[in-house]
Amino acid sequence: MARRGAPEQVLTVEGAARDVGLTPSTAENYATLLEKAFLIYRLEAWDRTLSARSAALPKVHVVDSGVAARNLRLTPAKLAARDPAALTERGHLVETFAVGELIKQASWTAEVTGVGHWRTRDGVEVDLVVERDNGGVVGFDIKTGDSVPGTELKGLRLLRDKLGSSLVAGFALYLGKRSYSPEEKLHVIPLDQV
Repeated sequence: MARRGAPEQVLTVEGAARDVGLTPSTAENYATLLEKAFLIYRLEAWDRTLSARSAALPKVHVVDSGVAARNLRLTPAKLAARDPAALTERGHLVETFAVGELIKQASWTAEVTGVGHWRTRDGVEVDLVVERDNGGVVGFDIKTGDSVPGTELKGLRLLRDKLGSSLVAGFALYLGKRSYSPEEKLHVIPLDQV
């Protein structure tokens, strides 16, 4: 349901309705139905008035990444062939899976007051932001590579710089093997260790 030209996974119900010839109210009803059936989850935009340049649209995640992979016809053969479209979809699915699991873990504690994604209008983003009742914030960025170059920490770095002492930590979760801390408050951790 992303509008053509919009950042991937950012929901624009009006744009999706226009693309498929539905009225905006009908498209919204369908999106709400999919949410109520626990097939999609809208992760609202998070912003503590960090910038007037933050995007305010929710990100849509399919609750069951296996069902999503099947619907996308994402097969092991397509992934092995390193098809660019398949690798992009794989990235979305890994992000959806990780965000879903992190939100489940966050729901177990009473100290969490909100979760969301953060994205500037320039496209710099953090996939999941968790805010605690004491004002502390933890950011998570999901990477599908087996390494995380410094340029991949741009979103977490910007969030850290804007929040200052309110940022408890930023984590880049990736498919590599080792954990390390490349900068103050920023950590790179294998996804399978979370």
